[in-house]
Amino acid sequence: MSAIVKRLHDLLDRSGVTYEILHHHTDFRAKTTAEDTHTPPREFAKSIFLWIDGQYALAVLPASHFLSEAKLARSLDAKEVRLASEFEMEDLCPDCDVGAAPPFGNLYDLPVYVHPIIARDEMITFNAGTHEDAVRMAYDDYERLVKPRVVSMTRHEQE
Repeated sequence: MSAIVKRLHDLLDRSGVTYEILHHHTDFRAKTTAEDTHTPPREFAKSIFLWIDGQYALAVLPASHFLSEAKLARSLDAKEVRLASEFEMEDLCPDCDVGAAPPFGNLYDLPVYVHPIIARDEMITFNAGTHEDAVRMAYDDYERLVKPRVVSMTRHEQE
């Protein structure tokens, strides 16, 4: 078990959260992981590291959507929003596979912004820090642990 998977499980266990561990084929795209975990893509939460006005943050959005930096900047009244590079992601969460970070910014002292669609779902499914592990849990528990800010930030893939 990788370090982040263990840290995440420890946090969930200590918090009394009921969750399901989902092992799946090695996937590098959120939509593929959603399929492998039998989760509709609009209900699979992908994590994106960002640089917002001089600090890093984590955006959590449906696998079926694409981030709009301009829309997120408007939602946050921010001057600068950009994607973090792979090198920055490796520095921010060295215990995760790049592109597989769980949506727990609190594990990395980062603010978290979540898309309204994710916030409306009863359950949340997400990568657990590797490209082979995912977790499914109640969104209410996720919200209680992470305290994300719900903001509009995407353009749907169909747009």
